[in-house]
Amino acid sequence: MNPIFTFPIRVYWEDTDAGGVVFYANYLKFFERVRTEWFRSLGLEQHRLRETYGGMFVVSEVQIQYLRSAKLDDALLATAELVELGRTSLRMAQEVRLGDTVLCKGSVRAGWVDCKTLKPQRIPAVVLDEIAKQQNSCSNATPNP
Repeated sequence: MNPIFTFPIRVYWEDTDAGGVVFYANYLKFFERVRTEWFRSLGLEQHRLRETYGGMFVVSEVQIQYLRSAKLDDALLATAELVELGRTSLRMAQEVRLGDTVLCKGSVRAGWVDCKTLKPQRIPAVVLDEIAKQQNSCSNATPNP
């Protein structure tokens, strides 16, 4: 079983719709934030991946299920769990929670592409090794300022 990485997210005015609830597309932004922070916790910041390895992860598939609504000022917890690591892509199970209540859950596949051509490539072995090695010691993020 892989560790679940967590990242706190506060709902701001800009996240809500006219009804005062989080606009559905913003849950994808929350998913993106927690994945980015997960990579950062592994020492694989997005700019470092581009500069050092000439590639980047891009989302190629999303499955999402909305269960409940979040509202302005809610203190949410977004999660990411690596469930599949292949040669060209990875898949993460993700959730957004309010306390013990799951508001939204889904799965995101991100594939590795060359930065210049945007063509799919194999994830560099060094990156794969770092993900596999660090995954077992993944630590939780610190709260938003």
